[in-house]
Amino acid sequence: MKKSIIFLFMLMTLACMSQTFEGTVKFSMKAEITDPKMKEQVEKGMQQLNDPATQAKMKEMQEKMNDPQMKAMMEANPQMKAQIENALKMAQGGGAGGGMASMMPTGMIFKTKGGNALTVVEGGPMPMEMLYLKEKDKMFRLDRKGKTYSEMGAGGPPNMPQQVKPEVKVTKTNEKATILKYTCTKYIASVTEKGKTVNQIYWTTTEIKDFDMKSLMKQRMGRGEPMIYEGIEGVPLKMEMSTPEAKVIIEVTEIKRETLKASDFSIPTDYKLTQGMF
Repeated sequence: MKKSIIFLFMLMTLACMSQTFEGTVKFSMKAEITDPKMKEQVEKGMQQLNDPATQAKMKEMQEKMNDPQMKAMMEANPQMKAQIENALKMAQGGGAGGGMASMMPTGMIFKTKGGNALTVVEGGPMPMEMLYLKEKDKMFRLDRKGKTYSEMGAGGPPNMPQQVKPEVKVTKTNEKATILKYTCTKYIASVTEKGKTVNQIYWTTTEIKDFDMKSLMKQRMGRGEPMIYEGIEGVPLKMEMSTPEAKVIIEVTEIKRETLKASDFSIPTDYKLTQGMF
């Protein structure tokens, strides 16, 4: 599930890297757990979090956060403070709707200017922002509350063995759909790896001219997989990924061409560099 979500918003973040487009793109995101066993485990976990005894412990921890000595310690370590606050939010089912729905992102906002891109993931228990800087050709994760940043892709173990590339079959269908007044064509990318096949569906349009998909095809994830597979033409306005565990759907809800501030695409000078998780 987590792998599917990370793949999709990484894909759309990198989609903004090499474009002449400047402005904001908004996406809605729907994630559904389809595996009965996994769904049962998540529901049991939510029940435990909602247990009065657990909530009492969370309340006690929150009160400790207001202790002057604890406050001083947290201010000295903003990263730890942000992690504890996020853990408390998750334990309390923070987010719109509460329960299982609060564990899933609900949307994304992308801003791009001059080849730089800022991605903000909305909803879910833990906020996430990613900043791609064209000049450095690197992506960073920003923690606004903790005032820290980390380089994405720099936290993995060294000398990782090269993995076998998955087998990909792209099929262009005759199905059409209209998304934001753009005519889209449906593509199916069947990706087979280690004997398992995952179908990724792309609804793309060729009516948006300031997005360069050929450059995007050259961008690759850490495992060497392309962002957009060869054979898919146009700009993806809707993407679907189905696995035995979950289904994720991301769809563009707004495309706004506008002049953005250059300061939106820089790491604040008072942020501290930390070790990344991705």
